[in-house]
Amino acid sequence: MPRRRDFRIGCIGSGFIMRDCHLAAYRDAGFNPAAIASRTYENAKAVADQWGIPKVHRTWEELVQDPDIEILDIAVPPDRQLDIVRAAVRQPHIRGILCQKPLAMNSAEARGIVELCERAGIKLGVNSNMRYDQSIRALKTILDKGYLGEPVLATIEMRAIPHWQDFLHRYETLEMLNMGIHHIDAFRYLFGDPKSVTAVARPDPRTAFKHIDGISQYTFQYENELMATSLDDVWAWPGEGTEKDIYIKWRVAGTEGLAQGTIGWPSYPERVPSTLEFTTRQSPDCWLRPTWDKVWFPDAFQGTMAQLLRAVETDSEPEIGGRDNLRTMAAVDACYKSIAERRTVDFAEMIGPDRS
Repeated sequence: MPRRRDFRIGCIGSGFIMRDCHLAAYRDAGFNPAAIASRTYENAKAVADQWGIPKVHRTWEELVQDPDIEILDIAVPPDRQLDIVRAAVRQPHIRGILCQKPLAMNSAEARGIVELCERAGIKLGVNSNMRYDQSIRALKTILDKGYLGEPVLATIEMRAIPHWQDFLHRYETLEMLNMGIHHIDAFRYLFGDPKSVTAVARPDPRTAFKHIDGISQYTFQYENELMATSLDDVWAWPGEGTEKDIYIKWRVAGTEGLAQGTIGWPSYPERVPSTLEFTTRQSPDCWLRPTWDKVWFPDAFQGTMAQLLRAVETDSEPEIGGRDNLRTMAAVDACYKSIAERRTVDFAEMIGPDRS
């Protein structure tokens, strides 16, 4: 957590993710939402009343120009983020910006956001909040301490039915860019950049608008031969009117141990903590099962804002910074390229020799 928690945050957006996740997490962390604006003033006013936000602006443009605001928290569809950032970087009072994931609808626009912020000297964080899911965070510690030895195989299996926002109907790229990106970013957080990417996908029979990827499977292979693969099933049959089997499970097997767990998010709004258990040769014949009472939605959203505020406070790069997130966007692009060209794609093809 940053030492200073009273940075004045300007919130753009008043939908579910802002109303029920960001602002709930900020209240619990003691952060300071100072103003809000939304596409609809009445919605922004209702959210301000709910969370005690003192100032409501008529438009996001008005909020961005408010000299009292130090940090922008953007919770609008990703196809609108670039326009907001363009306006924000012209304001000398803006010190940090937290954008949603995906950072943009394509890598070119994402790179534009990153470069605008770098030129303006503004810290840019990305809300890749699965990195702050409690089980994923604990798994990272287990890996870093070597309890599993060298990872051999990592898997994520998702059977869940997300809500696809209306703006997504205009695009053919769906699941991996908007839901699977959590898993793709988590693989990068846990294991680093892959050597190669292989993906296959098919449309989801339930999703009526045109799309490439409703049901997706993608595998990252690493220099050390580690395979990290995710199966993302948003169809999740049995469907309506029958018993459902909805879950997200993960598992990492290494040369010295095994860790596995679940993600509690599919049970939202019920507070179901994610789980983790692991065994290691360092403690033979024993399963270790840490527990916590925090949940991904909304508690993990404390972490995504905290890492940005800490970066502003210490003049350092955010843990989930824009430059790092470009590599997550490149990994998403690699998945779509693999599907389109029906081949394994070298990650180097997507980042090039001159890109960070």
